[in-house]
Amino acid sequence: MNSLFSGKCTWLHSINPSLKLLTILSLFVFAINIHNLNFMVGFSCVILTLFIFSTGYSYKQLFLLSLPFLFVFLSTSSSMILFGKGETILFKWAYVRISEESLIRGIHLGFRALSFAMLGLIFALTTKPVKLFYSLMQQLKLPPKFAYSFMAAIRLIPIMIEEYQIIMNAQKVRGFEKRNHFLKRIERLAIPLLSQCIRRAYRIAVSMEAKRFHSNRKRTYYYEVGFSRNDLFFISYFLILLGLAYLLSIQYPLLPNTDVRN
Repeated sequence: MNSLFSGKCTWLHSINPSLKLLTILSLFVFAINIHNLNFMVGFSCVILTLFIFSTGYSYKQLFLLSLPFLFVFLSTSSSMILFGKGETILFKWAYVRISEESLIRGIHLGFRALSFAMLGLIFALTTKPVKLFYSLMQQLKLPPKFAYSFMAAIRLIPIMIEEYQIIMNAQKVRGFEKRNHFLKRIERLAIPLLSQCIRRAYRIAVSMEAKRFHSNRKRTYYYEVGFSRNDLFFISYFLILLGLAYLLSIQYPLLPNTDVRN
């Protein structure tokens, strides 16, 4: 993700990746258990503020990244609003049946999906895969053989894209693209790509075995990933603002405080 969009480094990039991962996973679980619409809207605003002002990307880039998730927001909420169940009917026409309860549930579900998307984008845009796996090894004690295997797989992605382009250009030169139908072209692409993947995976496995990645001995690391004051600020940001959002949702509700479980 970082290679496709260029942005500046912010304080979010310096957060310990393991801490960031655990915090965002905790927020996922926390969001699932929010059943108050006003608090859900406040929760989304807290995430949106961090997403817009702290990821280091331009508004245009963030908008382009958010377009698929805005579509998810609209489709998720509208399906619940138009076809959900409820007693207080606001509008009814043919199969479309909008009630007050379905409207509240639809908006709540849409904001929940949007919050999940923004949390995922925050993590993807501000976390380097190499530092993430080094942090998993150092802080969460992930075995190096698994961590380096994942890193090798991630680094193979641009290599395989380059291999795909080379094969495509070679087949164009030989005229295979015009001569064969679609399924035949897929077969001509799949076989060489698969063989290249097997060869590279075998070479990586041999090199990891030679460097004793199967050993349980304590290893040294080129990158030392630790903690900083920004980690404390990251945790405090969510604790303070989410607490404030909860108090405001109780004291000054802008929308009906209907429990979506009912």
